[in-house]
Amino acid sequence: MLDENNEYVKAFRMAKDRFRQEDIMQVRLRLIGTRNYDSRQYNLPTSSEVAALIVGNIDSNDGRDIILEEKEGGLRRISELYPGFMALQYPLLFPYGEDGFITGILYRNLQTINVRKRSTVSMREYYAFRIQQRLDEGHGLLRGGRLFQQFLVDSYACIKENRLHWYRNNQSIVRAELYKGLHDAVVAGDSTPGSVGKRMVLPSSFTGGPRYMVQNYQDAIAICRWAGPPDLFLTFTCNTQWKEITYILELILGQKADDRLDIVARVFKIKVDQLIKDLTDGEHFGRATAVLYTIEFQKRGLPHAHILLWLHPDDKPKDPSDIDKLISAELPDKNIDPLAFESVLQYMIHGPCGDLNRNSPCMINRCCSKHFPKQIQNQTQLDKYGFAIHRRRQNLHKVMKNGIEVDNTFVVPHNTDLVVKYQAHINVEICARGKIVKYLFKYINKGQDRSTIVIEENLSNQSTNGQNVVVQVDEIQTYLDCRYLSASEACWRIFKFDIHYRDPSVQRLVYHLEDEQTIIFHDDDDLVDVVNRTNVEKTMFTEWFEINKHHEDARRLTYVDFPTEWVWNKNEKVWTRRKSKRRIGRLYNAHPNSGQNFYLRVLLNVTPGAQGYDDLKTVNNVKYNDFKSACGARGLLRDDNEWHEVLKEMSTWSSGNMMRESFVYILLFCQLTNPQDLWNKNWELLSDDILIRQRQIYSNNTLELSDGQIQNLTLIEIEKIMNQNNRSLKEFQSFPFPELDFENQLGNKYIREEITYDRSKLHSEFQTLHARLNIQQKQVYEVVMNSVLSNIGGLFFVYGSGGTGKTYLWSTLTSKLRSEGKIVLVVASSGIASLLLPNGRTAHSRFKVPVTQNDYSCCDIKVNSELADLIRKTDLVIWDEAPMNHRNAFKAVDRTFRDLMRSSTQISEEKNFGGKTVVLGCDFRQTLPVVPKGSRETIVDASISRSYLWSHCRTFKLGINMRLQSENLTILETKKVDKLRKWILDLGNGNLPTISMCGEQEPTWIKIPDDYLLQPKNDPMKSIVEWVYPDLENKYADLNYLRERCILTPRNDCVEKLNSYIISTIPGESHIYLSADMLSPMSGGPDIQDVSPPIEFLNSMIISGLPNHKIELKLGVPIMLLRNINQRFGLCNGTRLIVTKLGAKFIQAKVITGNNIGRTFNINRIVLTSDDPKSSFTITRVQLPIRICFAMTINKSQGQTLKHVGIYLPRPVFSHGQLYVAVSRTSSHNGLKILIDHKENEQPGYTQNIVYKEVFNNLP
Repeated sequence: MLDENNEYVKAFRMAKDRFRQEDIMQVRLRLIGTRNYDSRQYNLPTSSEVAALIVGNIDSNDGRDIILEEKEGGLRRISELYPGFMALQYPLLFPYGEDGFITGILYRNLQTINVRKRSTVSMREYYAFRIQQRLDEGHGLLRGGRLFQQFLVDSYACIKENRLHWYRNNQSIVRAELYKGLHDAVVAGDSTPGSVGKRMVLPSSFTGGPRYMVQNYQDAIAICRWAGPPDLFLTFTCNTQWKEITYILELILGQKADDRLDIVARVFKIKVDQLIKDLTDGEHFGRATAVLYTIEFQKRGLPHAHILLWLHPDDKPKDPSDIDKLISAELPDKNIDPLAFESVLQYMIHGPCGDLNRNSPCMINRCCSKHFPKQIQNQTQLDKYGFAIHRRRQNLHKVMKNGIEVDNTFVVPHNTDLVVKYQAHINVEICARGKIVKYLFKYINKGQDRSTIVIEENLSNQSTNGQNVVVQVDEIQTYLDCRYLSASEACWRIFKFDIHYRDPSVQRLVYHLEDEQTIIFHDDDDLVDVVNRTNVEKTMFTEWFEINKHHEDARRLTYVDFPTEWVWNKNEKVWTRRKSKRRIGRLYNAHPNSGQNFYLRVLLNVTPGAQGYDDLKTVNNVKYNDFKSACGARGLLRDDNEWHEVLKEMSTWSSGNMMRESFVYILLFCQLTNPQDLWNKNWELLSDDILIRQRQIYSNNTLELSDGQIQNLTLIEIEKIMNQNNRSLKEFQSFPFPELDFENQLGNKYIREEITYDRSKLHSEFQTLHARLNIQQKQVYEVVMNSVLSNIGGLFFVYGSGGTGKTYLWSTLTSKLRSEGKIVLVVASSGIASLLLPNGRTAHSRFKVPVTQNDYSCCDIKVNSELADLIRKTDLVIWDEAPMNHRNAFKAVDRTFRDLMRSSTQISEEKNFGGKTVVLGCDFRQTLPVVPKGSRETIVDASISRSYLWSHCRTFKLGINMRLQSENLTILETKKVDKLRKWILDLGNGNLPTISMCGEQEPTWIKIPDDYLLQPKNDPMKSIVEWVYPDLENKYADLNYLRERCILTPRNDCVEKLNSYIISTIPGESHIYLSADMLSPMSGGPDIQDVSPPIEFLNSMIISGLPNHKIELKLGVPIMLLRNINQRFGLCNGTRLIVTKLGAKFIQAKVITGNNIGRTFNINRIVLTSDDPKSSFTITRVQLPIRICFAMTINKSQGQTLKHVGIYLPRPVFSHGQLYVAVSRTSSHNGLKILIDHKENEQPGYTQNIVYKEVFNNLP
């Protein structure tokens, strides 16, 4: 039949006869695995499939080299565009020798088709048409089996090569140049295109090219900037047994899914679209704000989708119980839901592998690469990086899978409803809140599949002298260099299905320097005509300026936010108002080395409504010469020049001592490049009052000092401030040190600080305090004093609710011992709690406790250091708010004390805390140690009560409340006070009646008494603000008014909303402080595929413990410090202050809490580095270490005492003791109101009260 109908067959027979006579070398091609490159790209195939290996360099390879040998012996070179190419390649698929694709095929019924740029069929469209299954056509091509797969791969390779040929062959005629450059060339009389411009390169529209991958990565980052970190990561794998596939296969008898990968691709695309619709409609996980996916093939034979899902803030999983509602890692109950059981068993069981099946593909070095089987887990937990460790309870009945017995330890995390609906493998994972972001975005944009190959002689024929030729793949080579193209991917790409999808879509915004917009032209264009084209000078950037000139409402938007409300018409080059669909903007990235272009981009992220380039260069009505200078004026850059400017500005407002304090803070917290230069250029400002002070000391108004003497005296004062912060100028190399050796004259600075007290004053204070001790306090006082005076040591714990006089007891003990010259170290777990203690410090700063502790941690105290000598001479340690610290912190201090005291006596090493008397105090009803995303078990296990030290601890209980004083109160008021006190204690103990809501197993919801309940009305936020801050517009600058009131709420996002709302309601001019953000060197160097996130993404990141990128302040606004700046002066993490002056890059503020009320300090920007292990990147942020605090989180309020407390609960509390801490902050029975605004609340007036009662075990 072929001989009769196919002319090409005769040629093949002639070739067969000819090649029988030739000496043909037998070779084979072998794929090899490699660890030198990305294993996700260079992994070996895990299934049998047809694929093409396309080797070469995109810049030099001319595609295939196809040569025909004609009958007469001549050779003729053809391309893949030759009409008979496919018939020559696949005579069995084209038995009549039919022509394949040829250029110039016209569309049919062109007038009925939407207007096209071209009228002829492309190669891709031709092959997409060719592989369709039609009932009235023959199916010879579709019946080809593996040969059909090879045809698909070959067809797409032709399509791709054809596109590459076009780009390669048009490089010489398509050119690009700046508008300014063309204009200059024309003015100079040069109108020849070939002498100007640059050649175009492979564009980002080329799917799979390097620019394509980078742009998709940046688009993903833009969505993350807009919507925050993703919440869920899904992997959706194709199932060839779907009924839609089997139905089509039945139309042609004898076919399997492997034979019809075109059908598989089309059905999978339908399923992916439906899944995305389900996810975005909020059907399974709640309301979605954004979604993104990429399709991969990864040498597994079938496509799969990686999906990122962003959820609405109210629907985000917040704790392990929320995760359990969305994701399961267990087999469903077969009796309750047999369909779900069968679906999970069929699609969501890994392997089985491990010792049960060592031949499983996942096994590497006898271990599962996916770490199955997992451990049995009774409760879902999140590790310190935010990764979920899912609940996997012990199965009562095990099941069989592939002849192997399996249980929950082999179940892949999933959403059961999705698995049942789609009858496919759908893995669902919680995205760790940060660290995984960079990995995910790199993963979903990792590039095309690749392979490393070996071409070698067939060793079965020549086993002794065969030589291996290794074709090594270089990662930095471009697209076609050893590209692995499977038949599945070929089908997907022929149909032009999305490889990357995102919603909302991203508008990529161009920008350029003035008159430097890019113009595209051809070699044969006349430059005069190019320059004179209509609207040639218009770009979306210049037209943004124009819109701002004529539309006032547009001026509130920055350029990057503009696409959310306006649409760019690229044909008419004009912006129009958006009427439908969502879209976000993204500026094309610019490298810092690109000069003014980079600084222009930085400004465009923060400058709204610019009407021209001059507006971008203008800051506070001052026009700067260039964009870099404007960035510096806005505080968007980081360099030492900022600190010179800060000191100069401070000098007009501040005393010499305040200047020196600020200088020390700059040295300690700002990572100066050249500290000595800062001193050399500013010492005169720092010594402004030195001469006057010396004249006063010596009562000599005519005293004169040389510059050297003044500098030395100034350095002495600076060194004193450094010592107060437990630091020294000696730490800074080449920095001058005062000549006077006052340090040796005065001895150990730590001991000096702890014994330099007015003993007579302390003795008088002690007598007053001791006389007012109640019976419970006296008992503790006598026991502790006996331990100290007898030098026997001991560990004591004083337990009592807020207001029972623990701080009063500490003051009594310290005043007694210090009046006798003894050393008492008083520490607390938080900075704000330490302010309430006499000369208190945080435990971390006093004992150098590591920020992150484990079972083997030690404090960073050298044996021969001054701090070690202080600890050896210490008589008593008081550690307040102790249960807030992790038990490992106490273990580290205990281990360190034992080691330090060993030099005194060998016995001390065997005693707790080296034989020191240590008193711990707190209330276990308050918040427990912070264990990020920890479960109930891990949080309780971190408590001091679970430490080995607890069994050696003697406990005392204080039960008489001294905070809610009933003196001078009426009988009715006294009853109200007693009622509030009892209710607070019952709430903290978990003794109030509770009910269950939202399907919880343990009831935690309590009814708030009407006396303390505030109705939300129409605007809940306005209601709580008006109750806590009545007449705020007139009293916002009243120090006493602000000191005694605050709004408390569980979460930081709500704090931000409340503070933003309140500051918008008070009068006064706003001052915006923007941070300078950058990746820290600790983030590590980028690899080949890594692309640094843009500045605006870093700006958008809200990181625990760091101030926000943008801080809006007004005079009189209350603020809170976020760092321990100077604990001796009360500048601690949590200190509240009032803003009194607003400078360009620093502020002045007055303390309103603690023992330094009324003292004024300068606060400048400092360098802060994120230390959150969950964060995607290590970020360095230069910003004021503050936050507005009209409202604060409940956790941050611990240690504060207020008269008016408004508790705002748009969502319930989420951890033990939070509600108790909030309600116990008040010192007035009329000073508490709780506003509940839970969206899911089924019962009005009810809210959650989480109490871990097991933590109270072994307490008195």
